[in-house]
Amino acid sequence: MRIRVLGCSGGIGAGARTSAMLVDNDVLIDAGTGIGDLGLADLDSIRHVFLTHAHLDHIAGLPMLADRVFDENFDVPLTVYAREETLRAVQDHLFNDIIWPDFSKLPVPENPMLRYRVCSPGDTVTIGHRDFYAVDVMHSVPSLGFTVQNSGGAFAVSGDTKTNETLWPVLNACDDLRVLVIEVSFPDEMAGLALESGHYTPKSLTDDLKRLRHEPEIWLTGMKPGEEDRILEQVTLAAPDKNIRMLSRGTILTV
Repeated sequence: MRIRVLGCSGGIGAGARTSAMLVDNDVLIDAGTGIGDLGLADLDSIRHVFLTHAHLDHIAGLPMLADRVFDENFDVPLTVYAREETLRAVQDHLFNDIIWPDFSKLPVPENPMLRYRVCSPGDTVTIGHRDFYAVDVMHSVPSLGFTVQNSGGAFAVSGDTKTNETLWPVLNACDDLRVLVIEVSFPDEMAGLALESGHYTPKSLTDDLKRLRHEPEIWLTGMKPGEEDRILEQVTLAAPDKNIRMLSRGTILTV
């Protein structure tokens, strides 16, 4: 698998793009503002979108993607996979014929270009040679992380989360975990806000990393713009024995 990081910032600013990762050429994990940097041919190849949750920084690009790939004579629809609560939010607040056209009824309701598939914790969705497994995580709204497995190994993305009891047993069950992309949004000095909003800090993250029995590459994502250097410094000081790096737009991960 080839994972291309399109966006990994917790906000916007010069050069910052929010959460989106392109798996091979046809699957997105999250659809934040990062997808706007893709070329037209790359956008047209996307047919599957896995959403971790309904917050805007993870779904902002989805309406424009649906508009771009829409074709009345399509061969393969665009399918969005997420928790029922996330899909309901997307339908009610984005594709509602007010904010954006309801592409789940176009070109005709009986055969729409945009389709939704509920993906609950514990579900596996197989797309080609890749198995996407949904993991419950602890955020301020119902959320998922995902592990993605193929013959070469597995990579995992936490989505937005704080300390939880569900992600780590799943990661430990992945004997061939190669890459872990995990969020840490706020520095330790903002621990109260992080806890209230459902995010890791360097301390809470590194405390949880002690539960991990594997030694994958660990990539940090979701940092608030302007806080990246401070967060990375705090993480590396707290876990000097771990292979931890900061994700950046354009990073290519291979499994």
